[in-house]
Amino acid sequence: MQAYHESFARVYNLRWGGWAKSIAPHLEKFFSAFSGISEQPTLLDLCCGTGQLALHFLQRGFRVTGIDLSAAMLRYARENCNEFLESGLAQFIHADATAFTLEEPVRFAISTYDALNHLADLEALKKCLQCVHQALMDEGVFIFDLNTRLGLRRWATLRIEEDPKLTLMQSGLWDEAGGKAWVRIWGFLRSEDGRYDRFEETVFNTAFHLADVSRVLRETGWHRWHFSRLDDLTTPLEDPEQEARVFVVAYKD
Repeated sequence: MQAYHESFARVYNLRWGGWAKSIAPHLEKFFSAFSGISEQPTLLDLCCGTGQLALHFLQRGFRVTGIDLSAAMLRYARENCNEFLESGLAQFIHADATAFTLEEPVRFAISTYDALNHLADLEALKKCLQCVHQALMDEGVFIFDLNTRLGLRRWATLRIEEDPKLTLMQSGLWDEAGGKAWVRIWGFLRSEDGRYDRFEETVFNTAFHLADVSRVLRETGWHRWHFSRLDDLTTPLEDPEQEARVFVVAYKD
């Protein structure tokens, strides 16, 4: 599993937090349909990053546990959710997505922004799914998203963004035979004192065949799941490999 460094965590907190805010209403709508949601629901945010998605659910009465491998990302998550840490509604744990346990089971689990694509292979994905299965209470639900091979082919490009605070460059590479994608992200971020700090991170994604994802779900105790789009999490896709990104909805029966 990949852990981001301090300089990149700062850029991530500034630049990519909007993704969590855009998907949160769809996840919240899906969870609201479940019985017992009027009681305080519990949520695991696996690979929680800088905590924007956790914050959305904390503000709506959830009790949230966030897990991430990056200590730098967790520092921002704790800052962003500080008021809920003080009240005991939030906790953030430094742990690997393939090797963690919770003291108490949760009703819902999420892992978003293609976090599980950062796992190196199917064996790592299997370990992750086992951990989540054990962390959920009976009738719990796990939603995670994956970039497909179709989506990862689009990483092979060069992008440059500039504004007064941030210069951001991204250069991608796709390995069709190996089913891996990399993107080098680098640039300069303006500090409060007016100086610019350089950052650099190389991010990788593993392209999992969705038939293999189904097999691994079955092998780790999940009996019911489907692939869907974010805007319709209840409807299974007929051909999920034709999507750039899919959301996997798995039920612990």
